[in-house]
Amino acid sequence: MNRFDYVKPASIAEAIAAASQPGATYLAAGTNLLDLMKGNVVRPERLVDISRLPELSRIERLANGDVRIGALVRNSDLAYDAVFAKDFPAIAEALLSGASAQLRNAATVGGNLLQRTRCAYFYDTASACNKRTPGSGCDARQGENSQHAVLGWSEACIATNPSDFCVPLAAFDAVVEIEGKGGRREIALEALHLLPSTTPDKETVLEPGEIIVAVRLPAAARAFAHHARYLKVRERTSYAFAVVSAAAGLTIENGTIKEARLALGGVAAKPWRPHAAEALLVGHTANADNYQRAAEAALAEAKPSGNNAHKIPLAKNLIVRALHLAALGTPDRMPALPASPFSSPTGALHDA
Repeated sequence: MNRFDYVKPASIAEAIAAASQPGATYLAAGTNLLDLMKGNVVRPERLVDISRLPELSRIERLANGDVRIGALVRNSDLAYDAVFAKDFPAIAEALLSGASAQLRNAATVGGNLLQRTRCAYFYDTASACNKRTPGSGCDARQGENSQHAVLGWSEACIATNPSDFCVPLAAFDAVVEIEGKGGRREIALEALHLLPSTTPDKETVLEPGEIIVAVRLPAAARAFAHHARYLKVRERTSYAFAVVSAAAGLTIENGTIKEARLALGGVAAKPWRPHAAEALLVGHTANADNYQRAAEAALAEAKPSGNNAHKIPLAKNLIVRALHLAALGTPDRMPALPASPFSSPTGALHDA
């Protein structure tokens, strides 16, 4: 690990000024960053510690019905907030399926949005990786790539985004509040992450010094609370990143789908929102044939980036399963195995 300066600002404005310097990066819980530093994958010259800025640690219910989640809210605190879990059950389920309880108790909302890919070649400094060292190549293209992208990838990079949390956030139209030298701006969560194209080292739309201050969920997302699920296929049920994941939300009236939301994880460098697939569901009966039509549309542009063709039918099947379970209804309490497609539809339950 290289030597670095450590700065502990007293305000967001001070933090932005400190982080705008070349070589600077923000430090919150550090559950991803410190691992990357120990492995010399990233070598910041300055750490700007924002972990004690109180204005970033609140969950707020706004007058218009939106919910505003500060960037330093802990993943576990958000997932176990009873009102939040009732209003946004698929998001709580996604949070509880990610990492271990110890990491969820430390990891932050803002950090989750910005966590780096878990591609083994990105972590191995002896391997060529355009994301880590632009122009060096992508050893994953001819390497062990069974878990890599099938949508939105390029010859320069086939890595996937590792976040569970971001998938239902994208599905339910979350907004990210960002502050920087130019003031505050807002963007859709769906637009935060970038596809690799020829510049995979540019992972988000954030400019130098900009900081995520909050995530906001619109009041309209509560309409899906009674028919929302997050499912995640992983190599083991505990403490594993998604091979493929899916968030699904429906509003249903007399057996007919009035609104639909879908998003996929583990298939691209960003959460993947298949708007065309959502549109195919609206106005149609909630049944297996229509779920399958939507799944085919969602993966219509998918293609293997290596030895990962299996991810395409896997993603289709998971969409069908997620829509089926969403249509059956959100469990009253969190399933004992959050996000597992093998959980009972009504849930083997525990109290959150």
